[in-house]
Amino acid sequence: MDSADRVILVTGGAGYIGAHAVKALEAKGFQVIILDNLVYGHRDPVETHLKAKLVVGDISDRSFLDKLFTDNKIDAVMHFAAFAYVGESVTDPAKYYQNNVVGTLTLLDAMRQHGIDNFIFSSTCATYGNPQYIPITEEHPQQPINPYGAGKFAVERILQDYDPAYGLKSVIFRYFNAAGADPDGMFGEDHNPETHLIPLILQAAAGKRPAISVFGDDYETPDGTCIRDYIHVTDLAQAHVLGLEYLLQNRVSQIFNLGNGSGFSVKEVIDTAKQVTGKEIAIEQCPRRAGDPAILIGSSAKAREMLGWAPQYADLTTIVKHAWVWHQVRHFS
Repeated sequence: MDSADRVILVTGGAGYIGAHAVKALEAKGFQVIILDNLVYGHRDPVETHLKAKLVVGDISDRSFLDKLFTDNKIDAVMHFAAFAYVGESVTDPAKYYQNNVVGTLTLLDAMRQHGIDNFIFSSTCATYGNPQYIPITEEHPQQPINPYGAGKFAVERILQDYDPAYGLKSVIFRYFNAAGADPDGMFGEDHNPETHLIPLILQAAAGKRPAISVFGDDYETPDGTCIRDYIHVTDLAQAHVLGLEYLLQNRVSQIFNLGNGSGFSVKEVIDTAKQVTGKEIAIEQCPRRAGDPAILIGSSAKAREMLGWAPQYADLTTIVKHAWVWHQVRHFS
């Protein structure tokens, strides 16, 4: 079946990663329906830049899902509709388990009822917990240390059980730090509250916040600050399309890490942002945060080999540059 005849439901498609994935799907000719409750998603950029139909609703509403699946012949579901603030998951775990686990279970059971058996799941490296070795491969033990990671791990287990029991096939992507913005300037990172490093640094560069907080400078890394694996959101979206095509063609469940395979320290990211923006960025040195590993770097060798995935925007300067261009237009103009 040609991609133009395939209808993909993208939950959370008005969010940061979801909107980029919808754009990538449309570029490959897929028809897309976006399901988003707009709690964190943004209606305007989706309706301005995408052809996809936006349906406002919630994955936890079973009667709503039944109507959606009855009214539309959907071939696969790409699932991004999750709460994703690690700190909030610790202070309000019920919110996270209710939406990220129970909501996903509601979605999966509605899919089963309506004969939809292709599922792309947005998981996370947070399912691994503290790394036992670097780079982290898909075989690394999964010992999540917060409710966000635990909830994603629970859904992964559900999917692994649903395959032999019900024939529901899935591709699970565990990814590291999504960053950057659409090179065409259509979409970018727009969270409220913002907790991610690169947009926080750019806000400091633009004078929207007085300084960037650096949590710990005494880690066992070359400059003492934490090292993380940043992956351009457009490359992330492309991987999801490749994963969907793999699933539709092979009907075999798989799990893939998505990262660049190399890491950058907090200080390196700040220095890169200084070069890209031409601005001075004040630093507020803070104590370490509990549970922050010194280094988190993932191996994406499996995705590269099996999916033919090749990130286009792997260098940090490009990631920061795309984010800066988008933030200037969106927020700082």
